[in-house]
Amino acid sequence: MLKATLRSFLAHKGRLLLSALAIVLSVAFVAGSLIFSDTVTRTFDRLFASTAADVTVEPKNDLKSQLPTGATETVPASLADRLAKVDGVAATHVDASVENAPVVDSANKSVGPTTGAPTIVTNWELTERSPVKLTSGHEPHGGDEALLDADTADKKHLGIGDTLTVQAQPGSFRVRIVGIATFTTTNPGAALVFLDTPTAQTKLLGRPGLATSISVDAAKGVGDARLKQRVQAELGTGAYEVKTAEEQAKSSAESLGGFLDVIKYVMLGFAGIAVLVGIFLIVNTFSMLIAQRTRELGLLRALGADRRQVRRSVLTEALLLGLVGSTLGLAAGIGLAVGLIKLMTAFGMNLKSTEMVIGWGTPVAAYVVGVGVTYIAAYLPARRAAAVSPMAALSDAEVAGVGRPLRVRAVVGGVVGAAGAAALAGCAASTKTSTAASLLGLGVVLTLIATVIAGPLLVRPVIRVLGGAFPALFGPVGRMSQRNALRNPRRTGATAAALMVGLALVGGMSVASASMSKSFDQQIDKTLGADFVLQNANFVPFSHEVTEKVRATEGVGLVVRQRFTPVAVKLPDGKRVETTAAAYDPKLDDVAHITYARGDTAAALGEGRIAMDVKFADDHDVRVGSTIPVEFPAGRTTELTVGALTDQGGGGFGTQGGLVFGFGTIEKYVPGGQDSALYVNAAPGTSPEKLRPRLEKTLEPYPQVQVRDQADYKKLVHDQIAVLLYLVYALLGLAIVIAVLGVVNTLALSVVERTREIGLLRAIGLGRRQLRRMIRLESVVIAVFGAVLGLALGIVWGVCVQQVLALQGMKALAVPWTTIVAVVIGSAVVGIVAALLPALRASRMNVLAAIAHE
Repeated sequence: MLKATLRSFLAHKGRLLLSALAIVLSVAFVAGSLIFSDTVTRTFDRLFASTAADVTVEPKNDLKSQLPTGATETVPASLADRLAKVDGVAATHVDASVENAPVVDSANKSVGPTTGAPTIVTNWELTERSPVKLTSGHEPHGGDEALLDADTADKKHLGIGDTLTVQAQPGSFRVRIVGIATFTTTNPGAALVFLDTPTAQTKLLGRPGLATSISVDAAKGVGDARLKQRVQAELGTGAYEVKTAEEQAKSSAESLGGFLDVIKYVMLGFAGIAVLVGIFLIVNTFSMLIAQRTRELGLLRALGADRRQVRRSVLTEALLLGLVGSTLGLAAGIGLAVGLIKLMTAFGMNLKSTEMVIGWGTPVAAYVVGVGVTYIAAYLPARRAAAVSPMAALSDAEVAGVGRPLRVRAVVGGVVGAAGAAALAGCAASTKTSTAASLLGLGVVLTLIATVIAGPLLVRPVIRVLGGAFPALFGPVGRMSQRNALRNPRRTGATAAALMVGLALVGGMSVASASMSKSFDQQIDKTLGADFVLQNANFVPFSHEVTEKVRATEGVGLVVRQRFTPVAVKLPDGKRVETTAAAYDPKLDDVAHITYARGDTAAALGEGRIAMDVKFADDHDVRVGSTIPVEFPAGRTTELTVGALTDQGGGGFGTQGGLVFGFGTIEKYVPGGQDSALYVNAAPGTSPEKLRPRLEKTLEPYPQVQVRDQADYKKLVHDQIAVLLYLVYALLGLAIVIAVLGVVNTLALSVVERTREIGLLRAIGLGRRQLRRMIRLESVVIAVFGAVLGLALGIVWGVCVQQVLALQGMKALAVPWTTIVAVVIGSAVVGIVAALLPALRASRMNVLAAIAHE
């Protein structure tokens, strides 16, 4: 049996390799994502471990902001001298560093990276743990000298003698590059500008005597944990956060972890799609191979092989296929990881492929995925093979199980589909976001399973409609192509299912994204009343001098500032909620249209007042007049009275609770913050069209700040949503590649299966061109059938997603019919492409040999 199995596997290696490609793709994405993430994690672990001080003292801040505030928390620089006297301390260093100070060159072009990595301006303090070393020029001295890292200097074509402008929170200042510093470890992609310590303290932090942290070096023989205890004993508890090198490295790694997780999960998403679509392809391939080998399997049974041996033979073929696919996929995954590492290097993160990490878990995961998926996919066909009777060897029938009833599928598919429909109906009817999202996920899974199970039941009614015009358009060839697609509903359903999965995903996301775009457009039209909004390109706050220069611009009338801060509020129901609050100038009504359930803008922004979203207030038993304890950064606390409740439709001002108060409150409790946006109206007698070029000229020295009107704001939102769509389209592309392989495989096996039939058709006068057309039409109708099922399912999912979004205020529903129609047409093209090789092969058959085929 083993010898027969191996010969069978090698006899069908061409067909099986098409199936192996699906395994190769899925394993490649799994292995590539694991290798890449392990490599980046190991590289940065080394960086953080080698650069972190033995003990670091930082400002204590338990509140994390969803949006950047621009405020820099500091500690007294005198702590360095105080801690230097602690037993076990070898040395202390003052750190004065900010990540929110844009730097531009003499042509007002940003020096910072465009990849989202920070531009760090810090003091020059060369120690054993410094990630850079001075390679040319000299150290900075005085207020007008600076060092620049070598990578940024190369990218921006800067050198010694060039001037830079640093736009710090206290104000902008110019410096001259007097030296270049080169990274001795991995460059995380950041741009680094170094100043001398007094300049950094004065011009970055506002005055001498401040630091962003204190680095403490342990004396020889003193452990980090023991030194931390001594430092904490000296400083007391509450005011400062003290971390060991290990804790600091872990904290830095966690902040990087979110970025790595995005890449990792995206790649695993590709792997998941490849696995899911590959299962359909493998099931179909093995089912057809077994159907064609009915007589062969019957002969094995007649010669004495029992059911278990036949089943084991088929599963052994599957295991061989899985091993081959996994091995090739692992190799492809290593190549994919190398490509990603080089891509990240192009973006400024200098990783080395020679230091690539391949942990033991990567090959284990690769073979578990590849072999496991193949084994599972082949199990049902193997059971079917074991059921072949020895009498089948005496029969002329090659195709087993074609005409079996679909009653079981109808019952199971109906039950699962009803459960899925009930879950989606519950999602649409739910008034709580978390419940609706859970029901949505359950409904999507169940309806997808139900459609796959019941797909063959839909083949005959749907394809009769889709191919109804074929006889009239293409005559007997069209009629035969339609009947060929109807001949085996199970096969047609399984082949179309691979394409259906990808198109269901793209259909659902297209409806969701179109609805989001339309909702944001309506919200912008409804709420934005300013002529222009001025914001940083990355929504990072900007310095006060930007606000002052905008106010001084000719033709500018009203300017309303927006500023954010993290807060924690203790609510009447006993819950403590951490969120981000927004502060505005008093004349907010002149630049925005706010709907209030209770109160007005004056009550919301008054001294000692706070406003919040009415739904959030109802959920936590808050009423107008309620007194709410509010905690600000650095441990500052106060009590604010609820003056108004807003009703902007699910989420208030874009953050949890929609908390809003006046500028006086934020300047009192969060000093040093920066403005996140300016809402600007033209002065009387000045049109917005005339004001815009003046504002753009004012902001030339600040290239990070953008001038946007309503149309620009809508485009910004659309572009952000489009990024998500591009990912979905990439997933769709992968699904289509594998689905095409499935259609090619199915048609190729179908041609072999119908060899005698094709020979007879050729003998009675069917031309080569007509034969190719028949196979192409069969492929097209199968592909369009998959597209129709997938898009119908996807539209239902998209409508339900929109119902969940409606609970967050995005109430508009939009179905992108242009995209839907384009996808259907594209599916027909996919069908034509997939049929090219099988049709060509069929047309080249020798007529007499085909008729004599057994």
